[in-house]
Amino acid sequence: MSQVGVIGAGSWGTALAKLLCENGHEVTLWCRRVELAEQLAARRCNDEYLPGIQLPASMSFTSEVNEAAARAEFVLIAAPSHSLRTVLAALHALEKNCILISSVKGIEPGTDLRMSEVIADTLKSEHPIVALSGPSLAMEVAQQTPTAVVAACQEVSAAQRVQALFMNGYFRVYTHRDIAGVELGGALKNIIALAAGMSDGAGFGDNTIAALINRGLVEMTRLGVRLGAEVITFAGLSGMGDLVLTCMSKKSRNRTVGEQIGRGKKLEEVLAGMHMVAEGVRTTQAVFAMTQKLGLDMPITSEVYRMLFEHKNPKQAVNDLMAREAKMEKFG
Repeated sequence: MSQVGVIGAGSWGTALAKLLCENGHEVTLWCRRVELAEQLAARRCNDEYLPGIQLPASMSFTSEVNEAAARAEFVLIAAPSHSLRTVLAALHALEKNCILISSVKGIEPGTDLRMSEVIADTLKSEHPIVALSGPSLAMEVAQQTPTAVVAACQEVSAAQRVQALFMNGYFRVYTHRDIAGVELGGALKNIIALAAGMSDGAGFGDNTIAALINRGLVEMTRLGVRLGAEVITFAGLSGMGDLVLTCMSKKSRNRTVGEQIGRGKKLEEVLAGMHMVAEGVRTTQAVFAMTQKLGLDMPITSEVYRMLFEHKNPKQAVNDLMAREAKMEKFG
C-alpha cells in the first residue's frame, strides 16, 4: 500500500483517486474550495464532477494542498492547466523520494511548455515526473470501464512504479520513455477534437470527421517531431488512441465545445455555459502562436484558431481546407 496525494478534485482527479483507493492505497484528495472538501467528506459523492459515483469510505479530503502531499510517496497532479502554476506555488511539503504524476493535458501559452515542464519549472525540484495520458473518459474510469493508458518518463523505473500503482482489472497501464510525445499527443488531440465537433455542428458528415482525424494526426506528428518527440509515439494510445476517443465521443468536452461553435455560437457564449474546462481552447492559442514562430504548416490548427478567436464561419473554414493546393499524401 502506498500513500498518495491527489491535487485536484475535478472529474479526472476524483476518478483516479477512487481507482487508487480501490487498489488499496491511502489517498487524500485536495479540493480548492473548503465547501467542496466538506461536502465530499459528508456525502461521499462529487455531484459537481462525477454525479452518481459513490466514493470509497477510505478516501480522505482536504482543502490544504500541503496536507494532501505530506508523507505521500506519489503526488498526482490533476489541476486544470490554467491554474497549475498557482496551485503548485503553494506546494512545499513534498517528500524527498516522492514521484510526481501529471495527468494534466495542455501547452502553456507564452512559454510553449508541456505540463511536466511547467511542474518542474514551478516546483524547482528534482523529483521524477511521470505523465499519465491516453484515451480515458473520467466517468467511464469511475464506472470501471476497461481502459488503457500510458505512463511516460525518461526514468523507466519511475514509470514502472506508476504503472504498478494504477494497474488493476479494468485499468491497464503501459510504460513509455517518450514523455514529450505522450504529453504532446494528449494536448494536441484536443485541437482536432474541437475541429471534429465544429464539423458535426456545421452539418458535415462522417467522411469529413475521418479526414480531420487522419490529417489531424499528421499535424500532431509534424509538430511533435519538430519538438523532439518520436514519430511512433503518435500511433499509440496517447496519440491515435486518445485522438479517436476525443473526436468521436459525445462525452468529450472539447468536441462538445466545437459542436456548439459549428452551430453558430460564439466561444465566449459557449464557455460561459460550461462548468468544466475544455483544455483545447487554451492549447489552440498556444499551438497557433508556436507554429507561426516555427513556420510549420498546420492548416487544421490554423482554421480552428480562426473559428474560435476570429469568428470565422465553420463551413467556410472547411471549404478553405478542401480548396488547398493538391499534394502527395505524407505522414508528418
